[in-house]
Amino acid sequence: MAQSHRTQKVADRIKVVVAQLLETKIKDPRLGFVTVTDARVTGDLQNASVFYTVLGDEDQRAATKAALDSAKGVLRSAVGRELGTRITPSLEFFEDALPENAKALDSLLDKVHELDAQVANLRKNATYAGGEDPYKAPKIIED
Repeated sequence: MAQSHRTQKVADRIKVVVAQLLETKIKDPRLGFVTVTDARVTGDLQNASVFYTVLGDEDQRAATKAALDSAKGVLRSAVGRELGTRITPSLEFFEDALPENAKALDSLLDKVHELDAQVANLRKNATYAGGEDPYKAPKIIED
């Protein structure tokens, strides 16, 4: 089901507020180079899912996840103040799989380009299986 206009506006605002807070207010040393990529809100505005990416290896990703989970209360209260809605959505953080999906897609595209080059190479020396004209010639009946 598609999101309503209001839930989309709330999700966009949550995305901006969380990104600003992570940049300015949250000073956790475990927090790596984080980019907030998306936010989604349920239709009743009770729960918000915030998607993020982290630049670094698995240890930095795990440390950033722990830092975000520990700062969840501070972020939620600040989001509540900024939104000014009756209900403050609970925040849940998910690591976005976008970089991994992009790498997998790039590797598949590289493989396709390699196979295309092989086919083009084979095409240079290829000959017709049935000769130049693959169709049967009509029989000529002599009188």
